Amino acid sequence: MEKFLAFIFSLLLSIYIRGADGSIGVNYGTVANNLPSPEHVAHFLLESTIINRVRLFDANPEMLKAFAHTGIAITVTVPNDQIPHFTKLNYAQQWVKAYIVPHLPATNIVRILVGNEVLSTANKLLIVNLVLAMQTLHMVLIGESMDRRIQISTPHSLGILANSSPPSTGKFREGYDSHVLKPLLSFLKATNSPFMVNPYPFFGSSADILDYALFRPNAGVLDENTKLTYANMLDAQLDAVFSAMKLLGFSDVDIVIAETGWPSKGDTGQAGVDAESAAEYNRKLVQHVTSRIGTPLMPNRTFETYIFALFNEDLKQGPTCERNFGLFQPDLTPVYNIGILRPMVKANFPSYPTPVVKPMPEAKGKTWCVPKSGTNEETVQRNIDYVCGLDMEYCKPIQESGACFYPNTVRAHAAYAMNAYYQASMKNDFDCDFRQTGAITKKYPSYGKCKY
Repeated sequence: MEKFLAFIFSLLLSIYIRGADGSIGVNYGTVANNLPSPEHVAHFLLESTIINRVRLFDANPEMLKAFAHTGIAITVTVPNDQIPHFTKLNYAQQWVKAYIVPHLPATNIVRILVGNEVLSTANKLLIVNLVLAMQTLHMVLIGESMDRRIQISTPHSLGILANSSPPSTGKFREGYDSHVLKPLLSFLKATNSPFMVNPYPFFGSSADILDYALFRPNAGVLDENTKLTYANMLDAQLDAVFSAMKLLGFSDVDIVIAETGWPSKGDTGQAGVDAESAAEYNRKLVQHVTSRIGTPLMPNRTFETYIFALFNEDLKQGPTCERNFGLFQPDLTPVYNIGILRPMVKANFPSYPTPVVKPMPEAKGKTWCVPKSGTNEETVQRNIDYVCGLDMEYCKPIQESGACFYPNTVRAHAAYAMNAYYQASMKNDFDCDFRQTGAITKKYPSYGKCKY
């Protein structure tokens, strides 16, 4: 029943915040050696977060199977090096039959991306074959009667722009504009698919414009041509892309943010590279792209947006920040909280006053809160979900790698979670009520390394 309700909630949420489309997705990268199983990840996203879209960087059958019956909208990716093969109809047909058809309709595959930031590779073989590969793949979808269900697109870095400041002067790089991007945009318009970009204010920020990059109050930047003032860098980046599209005659093609994010760790001397700044950027990002405020040149719009990334990926190459864009640790505890955990909003959750969240102290008082004897598991599980939904810091010790994970029973985990709530509050009797399922005890419940 819990999974069914979560599935319904996911569908309702998708409908509620659609624009083009206002939905919040996440990039699920796997360049790491410590990640949980895809099935575990899929259930976590469905049951514990508001994330209703996931972008994969390949078409891994195990991952596609894991998201079956969740309703989560899945985007798969054709790796760059395979693009030339997709210009051949037989190859594209075999790929679709092997990697897409077996998972439908159980897995909600909504989009196939042909490569990633292909123009930025400067690889002529990939670039000249990009649009043809997209067209061929679309022909295969038509043959399989999937073309109305699955879109074809490809994401671009902002390196495709020759000009981006001020935003009204945005235009695509010469050569790519007429030979690649114009036919690509024609294809997208004809198939009702979006133009996808990867804007990263982080990479354009510095100490003196950090407020502008992080959606903080600032003086703004005036575009002298339009007399419009930009309050944040993301809007300026999106409007520069819009201006470039408009210059080619495609202002009516939707823009989707395929990647954006902010790292929580970096190398010495990097401005604003910490968990607080990452949380601030991603939290305000979600608020902004779903607000229907839009941008100065695209008012009253929402933007389908994919946060980069789901996990910190410890095997990625490059500077420290590249390994620390994740929203979650491998044990599925948040690196920081941006308001995407959603157990607290389930209709069947008990409603308790929210205590002031503060670091959970080691319990040294004379009373503790535990489940009442005889309370059924379904009820105490809801108590766990409620407390963990308020702040996952309460629940780290009962995660699989935590000191209080064993004994791995609902009642033992509920005892820890309910007491965490009780201790972080004022330790009043009503803080242990939990709709008459909690009991105050004077018996210290800690054991071994598990400290209450």
